[in-house]
Amino acid sequence: MITRSEAADFLREADQILILSHQYPDGDTLGSATALCRGLQKMGKHAMIRCSDAIVPKYRYLFSGVEEETFSPETVVAVDIADLQLIGEPNQSLYGDRVDLCIDHHPSNSDYAKRTCLDAKAAATCEIIFDLLNLLGVEIDSVIADSLYTGITTDTGCFKYINVTPTTYRIAADLVEKGADGHRINRVMFDTKSRARIDMERCVMDTIRYFYDNRVAVIKITNEMIASTGATEGDIEGLASIPRAIEGVVIGVTIREKAGGGYKISLRAQPPQNASEICAVFGGGGHAGAAGCTFNTTLEEAEKQMLAEIGKHL
Repeated sequence: MITRSEAADFLREADQILILSHQYPDGDTLGSATALCRGLQKMGKHAMIRCSDAIVPKYRYLFSGVEEETFSPETVVAVDIADLQLIGEPNQSLYGDRVDLCIDHHPSNSDYAKRTCLDAKAAATCEIIFDLLNLLGVEIDSVIADSLYTGITTDTGCFKYINVTPTTYRIAADLVEKGADGHRINRVMFDTKSRARIDMERCVMDTIRYFYDNRVAVIKITNEMIASTGATEGDIEGLASIPRAIEGVVIGVTIREKAGGGYKISLRAQPPQNASEICAVFGGGGHAGAAGCTFNTTLEEAEKQMLAEIGKHL
């Protein structure tokens, strides 16, 4: 592990920098990538971003004005990626064994990079990027502030999750002072839904089942639902929060069918339950309040195994 100062020193000497975001990209990985890329380009460095999955419409504003470059990377930096398998293809095969620096906030980080700047107490990787840009002497303008604010607000559920700290609020306030349009970003991220998203919520609601005296709620997302509603990844993001929002539920389980086979399970937990500990049993991880893992089994078997493990923690 290296400190923020050591990570800044490394970036100061680096060039031809490729920044990787994780598959199924969310606001934190994209906010981190775009903020860091803009900052490095401000320093006169060559930097570019790659993500294995397409960027959904609601996040495209983050890339507005980012100078598009193409080069053979000398340095590879991963942001908000806890494990190699989360890079996704084709980038995992292309760059997985070449990650020079990982900047992350997941306590389950597998230490796959040559250097890892990890702060598990940070509510979002964007908090770490904020500090790095300051250490590098980069002026955080309103555009960079928008990227960083996006990552923080999405990874904290608009500042509602238990990962929020006083530092989170202080950084967010500083970003707003620097020009981040918090009102617009929060409205787009949390209060704007496509028709496909509404249809997906309706489909998901019909799958809810309760276990362990209604303390656990399970929902399912199938490829058929996605196809019939025309939902994009942006429409699906956030559905995993639905079961946890139900009164009396302490662990919410979302089982999503993967396009290539198998199932991805997302857990959302209320204290004192720890979603990361449960998912770690199946090779996954994340945070105490939100974590995930994958199963290459049938849906029924994935649900059975996960519920059995959850029962050990209740």
